[in-house]
Amino acid sequence: MTDSHTRIEQLNAMAPDFIKLLGGSIIELDMDSQLAIFTFTVPLDYCHSGDVVQGGFVTAMLDAAMSHALFGTDDTISGVASLDIATQFIGVCRGQQPLRVSGRVKRATFKTAFLEADIHDQKGTLVATAQSVAKLSRQSADA
Repeated sequence: MTDSHTRIEQLNAMAPDFIKLLGGSIIELDMDSQLAIFTFTVPLDYCHSGDVVQGGFVTAMLDAAMSHALFGTDDTISGVASLDIATQFIGVCRGQQPLRVSGRVKRATFKTAFLEADIHDQKGTLVATAQSVAKLSRQSADA
């Protein structure tokens, strides 16, 4: 496993387009606690009612943080497929303001992971949370 700084650079370079569209980048990766932290600054183009980030995009940001907490810290994982995601909208995620999105692994077995994430606005207020169950694909021992 590479150090976290190098891994962050790799993950940001390989980020899928939706992360870039939502103004996201990973800023912290804790290998030991399996934690990934992103910042997202969502353009107003992805908002409704002026500056309210659409709920599907909120879930996408939470999902990205959860999956990166897993495959960003475990080199044996080749794929993460969400089986269930539950999102709780506690406050309002506003566009054009930095959002801090933290994802963590609660528990991972060989084939299944239990994940959680949260979003805090620029004032530090909790605005959304999520929990997920994911199916894992792992690289073969020969890879």
